[in-house]
Amino acid sequence: MTKRYHIPEPLTLIHPRSLKHLSFELQSLVKGQLWLKIMIGMFLGIIVGLVLGPSTGLVDQTVSYTIGEWLALPGYIFLALLQMIVVPLVFASIIRGIASGEDMEQLKLIGLRTVAYFLATTAIAILIGLTLALIINPGSYISSELVQSTMGSEITQVNEISTTTPGIADVPGMVTNILPTNPLGSLATGQMLQVVVFSVIIGLALVSISPAQSKPLLDLMGSLQEVSMTVVRWSMLLAPFAVFGLISKFTLNLGVAALMGMLVYVGTVLLGLLLLLAFYLLVVFIVSRRGPIDFMRSIRDVLLLAFSTSSSAVVMPLSIKTAEDKLGVRPSISQFVIPLGATINMNGTALYQSIAAVFLAQVFGVELGFGALLLLMVTVVGASIGTPSTPGVGIVILALILSNVGIPTAGIALIIGVDRILDMCRTSVNVTGDLVTCVIMDKWVGGKKPAMQERFEHSKRETERNVLGEDVLVNSHDA
Repeated sequence: MTKRYHIPEPLTLIHPRSLKHLSFELQSLVKGQLWLKIMIGMFLGIIVGLVLGPSTGLVDQTVSYTIGEWLALPGYIFLALLQMIVVPLVFASIIRGIASGEDMEQLKLIGLRTVAYFLATTAIAILIGLTLALIINPGSYISSELVQSTMGSEITQVNEISTTTPGIADVPGMVTNILPTNPLGSLATGQMLQVVVFSVIIGLALVSISPAQSKPLLDLMGSLQEVSMTVVRWSMLLAPFAVFGLISKFTLNLGVAALMGMLVYVGTVLLGLLLLLAFYLLVVFIVSRRGPIDFMRSIRDVLLLAFSTSSSAVVMPLSIKTAEDKLGVRPSISQFVIPLGATINMNGTALYQSIAAVFLAQVFGVELGFGALLLLMVTVVGASIGTPSTPGVGIVILALILSNVGIPTAGIALIIGVDRILDMCRTSVNVTGDLVTCVIMDKWVGGKKPAMQERFEHSKRETERNVLGEDVLVNSHDA
């Protein structure tokens, strides 16, 4: 009688190190009160902008524009550094996150349910934003003279155009466009949705081949994560000066009258983000019976860092550490959900974009009927999923959304001055959404092993790594 040998899945044999081991660099930023330095920079930036702006008349308008550009230079460098590393960081983290799964069955379950949950909550966030914008009507608080003085000749005559929603025949083409026919081109141009799809395909292929073949590429992805986080550490030195310069420039260009007129719009976005946060806390309470105050206290550090950096991708190591150490989430869940969520779970951004679109439509007198609102929802869902998790990118993606529903993109000049504070707030809400998803998936999917056993094995492997000096462990004895 021949003995049958069970051939284990490659995924159960290979164990890459968690991204959370790089969180110590981020924790030093929290201990150094980066958020406080950011707030001081913002406050000083507003003062400098108002003093040198058109309201006081102390400086000629041409000279003030030149001063504003030089003040904003650290901000431009800061944004460029973060945009430079987000694509490689997300690409490497999704691949290694897939390789951290317990087995293929768990990976399939968590993948399908996580994406379905992301789409559902994104739709809820957009509905909250559209409802608030239509009820509060923030565009009615901005005078046409203010718009004219802010944007001048950039305003174009708005013609009534017909908006059409995608038909069933358009769906196959839309699905095909998601697949990256030129992966290197998608990586180079930052097409995040295509980058995510490419990363998932590569990750699944890696965990389907023998560990001996997949280990070198996983080691390379680990090195890419280390390099990316080193660049993040460098860029964070500029963060307070970046915020000071960017706020100074925009305040200087707009003046106090324009900023005061934007308060209702800012309040509407902040109210929407608060409602979305309350929705998250309610979901956590229902799923895990964890109180809102206890949950917020557990994730406080990562939220402060997300507020400071305006990038959910940059804080991924600390998000994973928070999910595992303070929320009790399985490592196999957190290491998959956090990198994926940092790229496609942009609910705070989706809410902001929907409010901004309706606000500018009200400012320009563009009527948004049911068809236009439906098209707006579809466009915002797609745009938020494909939005890079870097500061200031949400306002760029907004231009695409505006053009799709017939709103002049020149209106972005009106809201860009107040975008910095909104960007910080919506990033904090985005990160909260990722952590809430971890808690939900931990309850909804779980794993074959008890959570305590999985954490013990994870801790044991970390000790083994320290002895062997290996980033990716291949355990043949697990078979």
